[in-house]
Amino acid sequence: MIKAALHKQTPQIKIGNTKVSRLGLPRYNWHDLYHLTLTLSWTVFFAVIIAVYLGANTLFALAYLVDDNGIRNARPGSFSDAFFFSVETMATVGYGIMSPNSLYSHIVSMTEVLTGMLGFAMSTGLMFARFSRPRPCLLFSDVAVIYPFNGVPTFMIRVANKRHDLIIDPAVRMSFLLLNEVSKAGDNFLRCHDLKLIRDRAPDLALSWTVMHVIDESSPFYGHTAETLNDYTIIVSFSGLNETMLQALHAHKVYNAADIR
Repeated sequence: MIKAALHKQTPQIKIGNTKVSRLGLPRYNWHDLYHLTLTLSWTVFFAVIIAVYLGANTLFALAYLVDDNGIRNARPGSFSDAFFFSVETMATVGYGIMSPNSLYSHIVSMTEVLTGMLGFAMSTGLMFARFSRPRPCLLFSDVAVIYPFNGVPTFMIRVANKRHDLIIDPAVRMSFLLLNEVSKAGDNFLRCHDLKLIRDRAPDLALSWTVMHVIDESSPFYGHTAETLNDYTIIVSFSGLNETMLQALHAHKVYNAADIR
């Protein structure tokens, strides 16, 4: 029932101020848990880790309680004793007063030790993967402007490097996206036009870069007004190589008609 309900929820992605529904796909892809855990916020990530940790120890504590005399020096039927014994076993910190007292409890503790080692290794790997992800630390201008450059109207945005090192071989792409174009058959679809830039690559980026597109007869902007641009979105994609970490950086910014001055 729960899985069916989750599949009925239509996943959405946001392009600018427009929400686009993705039909035929589940909201959560449980077959790609690695990607899902990387996209969680830190608060949710730690909440999931704590919940799994407490849940696993609770299950093993209940398993220990099946044998009333399975834990030496534990009170018979005491959940708290079984729970904290499970915590010590999973962490492999060594036994103190309490220890396994039967073949059954030895098998359960052996299973728990293996589960704990695998679980701690996986959580450590996920945390390292989250920390090691490259973050571009780029600053895009809040608005885009159309201003005469060499006497020709030019669409401009600015991107800046927030770090105190270089971004090597930066490249920029700018796309003009129509979200609800209608074909002759009456079907809605997305249409994307690549905008020709005055300069789309640079040797490096230390401070800022003004990205410019000349609005001439070949430009998708040509002939449009502020009112007719409401259905359009401009997507700016940036890529480069961080000088310090030698990692590829990717970032993007979306501008709507309301963001153009």
